[in-house]
Amino acid sequence: MGMQTDVKQAHLNQSAFFVKSPVRVKAISFYKATGEAGGELVLFDTSTAPVTSGVTYARSTTTVTVTQNNHGLITGNVIGIHFSPTGGISATDGTYTITRVDANSFTLTDINSGTISGSPAAVYVVGRWLMTYECSGSDTFQNVPFVPGEGVRADVSVYGYLNNIAAAQIFYG
Repeated sequence: MGMQTDVKQAHLNQSAFFVKSPVRVKAISFYKATGEAGGELVLFDTSTAPVTSGVTYARSTTTVTVTQNNHGLITGNVIGIHFSPTGGISATDGTYTITRVDANSFTLTDINSGTISGSPAAVYVVGRWLMTYECSGSDTFQNVPFVPGEGVRADVSVYGYLNNIAAAQIFYG
């Protein structure tokens, strides 16, 4: 295969859509906001912005219980979710089919096992999780992680959730 020449770039300084069409993310770069704690950059394949406010979770073995008042989801919905770490650990980011417990909570089965208590934050969308990058509070560099192969396919569009990230770019085709 020859070199791809139709690669484009999109840039964000806040959480928003990078692109609203099916694409393949070929590369990514980002840097942390100066003076802020650690940063998180999460890419979702979705047509809607993620739910970010008031979402918490706990994990007991492989069962993760997510709490969000009036979430509106039903059993069988597929969500992409990012779990913020607490004490250096978190549930496993990914795409999961959920089970509705009630109007304010749902569960999913993590691919890993462990116990997480308290109420760490989470961010989710009806759609798919694509990738997560985290950096420490002391990170002062432009981060350019490797995206393998032909890139990561988004079937709908690419939404970037930026938490303490000053700027992020994707290159796509």
